Amino acid sequence: MLNKAILVGRLTADPELKQTPNGVSVCSFSIAINRPYSSKNGERQTDFINIVAWRGQAEFVAKYFRKGNAIGIDGSIQTRSYTDKEGNKRTAFEVVADAVSFVESKNAASGAMPSYGAPAPSPVAPSTQPGVSYTSGSIGDFQEIEDDDDLPF
Repeated sequence: MLNKAILVGRLTADPELKQTPNGVSVCSFSIAINRPYSSKNGERQTDFINIVAWRGQAEFVAKYFRKGNAIGIDGSIQTRSYTDKEGNKRTAFEVVADAVSFVESKNAASGAMPSYGAPAPSPVAPSTQPGVSYTSGSIGDFQEIEDDDDLPF
């Protein structure tokens, strides 16, 4: 059986961090997700999904996310039954977060405009130059292999 939910949306309110009587951190919040299509009158509908994060994930969400921030959730759908104040039986559907991640830059999350065309940072001395990564590398970082007969592909 498979129960997997992968969601990207925006928080509808600031998350609240709580503790269970045993001291376990729990954070409940909801995210808004626009549907990828419009209705006949051109309006886009939005789904509001309840999320629950536990322990370290709960603390992470409460520390770094606020209302309106985009958030990525990887988790599973869970249902629970309860009786409301009027005695009616209800079922709640929520996503239990296994992993939570940022999906936008810090500038975008804070509403700041990105700095396109900013001057490049000054070069680093060769002895202290960081290792090459996909974001900092260039085509000059690669060398051609003269004899590729030994390659397995």
